[in-house]
Amino acid sequence: MIRSQTLMIGRLLAAIALALAAAAVALAPILLQNPFASQTAGALGVAHALRTWGFPLTTALAAIVIALVVSSARRTRWWGKALLVLPVAVALAAAWVARQNPFEWWFNGVPRPRFVPILEATFVEPNDLVLSVSIDGDAAAYPVRLVAYHHVVNDRIGGTPAVVTY
Repeated sequence: MIRSQTLMIGRLLAAIALALAAAAVALAPILLQNPFASQTAGALGVAHALRTWGFPLTTALAAIVIALVVSSARRTRWWGKALLVLPVAVALAAAWVARQNPFEWWFNGVPRPRFVPILEATFVEPNDLVLSVSIDGDAAAYPVRLVAYHHVVNDRIGGTPAVVTY
């Protein structure tokens, strides 16, 4: 009896540790690739490797967590089974996060960009700062207030493809 309880507690602790490891694998690239902080080449290399291998690794960890929880749940009371849902939920959430690209959430592209002549740009206030570009006699201005939200504007200026950002 004591041996089976010890084994069950060991499995539960292993499930918790593996779920936390899966969460770390999923969250590390977000923290390492933070565009609002300084970055190093080594940290970006680790982040890229974790983005590449994160989903298969977190999926495998989630499968192991589920197996450990199922094997521990057989002799657990109802409230213990309810608590066993937590490591499974963390591991599955980590696998889902590892499959996502959070930077697509943060930096929203303009779904249907609309460019207007200057006389129709009534949304630009007189004191607004703009980024301006002139190529081959064609000029464009991008209000910083709008670019700040979307961060990237794809355009064609004077027949030349342009990516406007700051």
